[in-house]
Amino acid sequence: METQVSSRMKKFLLVINCIILAIGNCGGPLITRLYFIKGGKRIWLSSWLETAGWPIILIPLAFSYFNRRKSQDKMLATYDNNNNNDNNNTKVVLMTPRILIASIGIGVLTGVDNYLYAYGVAKLPVSTSALLIASQLAFTAGFAFLLVKQKFTAYSINSIFLLTLGAVVLALHANGDRPNGEPKKEYVLGFILTLGAAALYGLILPLFELMYKKAKQSITYTLVLEIQAVYCFFGTVVCTIGMIINKDFQAISREAKAFELGEGRYYIVIVWSAILWQCFFLGAIGVVYSSSSLVSGILITVLLPATEILGVVFYGEKFTAEKGVSLVLSIWGFISYLYGDVKGSKKTENQYPEQEMIDKTCTP
Repeated sequence: METQVSSRMKKFLLVINCIILAIGNCGGPLITRLYFIKGGKRIWLSSWLETAGWPIILIPLAFSYFNRRKSQDKMLATYDNNNNNDNNNTKVVLMTPRILIASIGIGVLTGVDNYLYAYGVAKLPVSTSALLIASQLAFTAGFAFLLVKQKFTAYSINSIFLLTLGAVVLALHANGDRPNGEPKKEYVLGFILTLGAAALYGLILPLFELMYKKAKQSITYTLVLEIQAVYCFFGTVVCTIGMIINKDFQAISREAKAFELGEGRYYIVIVWSAILWQCFFLGAIGVVYSSSSLVSGILITVLLPATEILGVVFYGEKFTAEKGVSLVLSIWGFISYLYGDVKGSKKTENQYPEQEMIDKTCTP
């Protein structure tokens, strides 16, 4: 039986998930944009790749199962050294039907969000779409307050305001950043759908936190991985239906032959796109598990300036004054939240010094 992790272990998992999230959050948009600027035109295929890497999660799940089975075998041997029967009843799947249904629902929403985001990346420079996604923090904060009664401090409110203001500054002066040959109508639609993707993902993160709170069972990291696999699978199903309707599967071989980087590199881009986006989703819900949906939203937002800079470096995108202002506001907002979080942690430790001793005695 898997136990809930201690506070110290959760902090360790938080760091690991932050690293995974950083890799996916920066790498995913860049490789998706590479697909489009080098000749890729299939938006549903790009959407599909965002969650199609879900089978990767089966590897750590299999490892977790055999580890739990081995632990239970040792427990049985401790109680009865002469027991030669296989009484090991280790569960293969930990999630209950209640969590399964919730994961399926979130998966469907994720499939829709994948399409909205992919359309935006197809029509906008990656530096622009990255900064627009920063507005998801405001939606995350609002939905977190409504769904999970998220508490706010002056520092977190200031952080949300600054990060959202950065996206607004960019939105007011974005038309000059339109790629050459991009029709204004499609550019504007990409702008709107990217904001829609930000709003929808701003809802999805608090839904994960709400599911954890209402689960009526122990929330372990293995369960989080199971949720990841299920919701990404159903997100992929939604996008698969879109691909079938749009006849994207038949077009893959033709598109690969016409890809500017070559047919072989086309498939490399496809595979790495699926891997990097899986890192993003795993990191995002891992941070929700280790901390909260608001922290996950803030980390996603603060990593966006890095994506913006990488877009300028690798793809030669314009670094306008508005992007510079947005970048400064994003960094300022993150520092504000980080300072408030550190200050709040010190205050809690001073009020409950005995908690640290309790955590040290907990078994991970």
